[in-house]
Amino acid sequence: MRKDYWNKPEMDLWERVYILEVIRGLCITGGVFFGNMFKWLTFRKGALTAYYPEQRRADYSPINRGRHILTQRPNGKVQCVSCNMCATVCPAYCIEIESAVDFDDPSHPKSPVRFELDYSRCIFCGFCVEACPADAIRMSQDTPDLPNFERDNMWATQDLLLNWRPTNDIAKSYEELPVDDQEGH
Repeated sequence: MRKDYWNKPEMDLWERVYILEVIRGLCITGGVFFGNMFKWLTFRKGALTAYYPEQRRADYSPINRGRHILTQRPNGKVQCVSCNMCATVCPAYCIEIESAVDFDDPSHPKSPVRFELDYSRCIFCGFCVEACPADAIRMSQDTPDLPNFERDNMWATQDLLLNWRPTNDIAKSYEELPVDDQEGH
């Protein structure tokens, strides 16, 4: 015998006749569609379409968390001390570090032999940057080239993370955009 809940929710007439809510949702979607179509027909800016990767959007947020970067010491070695704090705090478990003992530098006894980041699993939360005690990993505003048909090409190796060089043509800052682009139209 099935027992009823003591606080079973009751649906009112409006909720039971759900077709009215479906029609309401279609009206909202149709209004947005035809509003953008009218803007397009009158040669005003309608919906924003970026043909990625040939075109990159210029209206990224100034606090965008994009590509990961490994910082270097003045002697050219990686700043990372292989503490695995970034890999431990990562909710997606996408950072892999293999460490080795570095006898050349007694102040930093461990350094990574392999530091890899799996962009197919990364959620760009920035926890790795916040957890790093040596300020070895950072996130730039540049967006990585993520779309790929092979999962093996979405691994960021230590060489790629160390040899990152920013380019100025990828994304403009908000100050350079016209006022119309900042409104999101």
